[in-house]
Amino acid sequence: MSQSPDRRTVLRGAALAGAAGFGLTACSPGDSGSHASAVPDKPVELGPATDVPVGGAKLYREDRLVVSQPAKGEFRCFGAMCTHRGCVLAEVEKKEGSCPCHGSRFDVTTGQVLQGPAAEPLPKVPVKTKDGKLIAG
Repeated sequence: MSQSPDRRTVLRGAALAGAAGFGLTACSPGDSGSHASAVPDKPVELGPATDVPVGGAKLYREDRLVVSQPAKGEFRCFGAMCTHRGCVLAEVEKKEGSCPCHGSRFDVTTGQVLQGPAAEPLPKVPVKTKDGKLIAG
């Protein structure tokens, strides 16, 4: 005759299943969903070019883009979705963008990976200024 599991075993299994489900949710792609592109398919107006500090960068989280200005008037733009699992970068400090999901870090002036687990650089996005405003894509 087979023995059924005791109450403690059943509760422990339920707790582990719930924790695993939470972990999957936390590791899923960023706010925009798993099918959002890392690169815009049409031009996106980001706002005044003066919002991006010289020698620094600005994260446009809603647009999934990051723009840096390594030298006055020189702008570089990259997709802000981590190349590891697609989470949107959470913040930019000086010249580094960080992914909240697994800790990857990127140089936002080159797109290069500074710290994994991401192995691929951020995708480059064309950017220009028009009438003092940044336009990406």
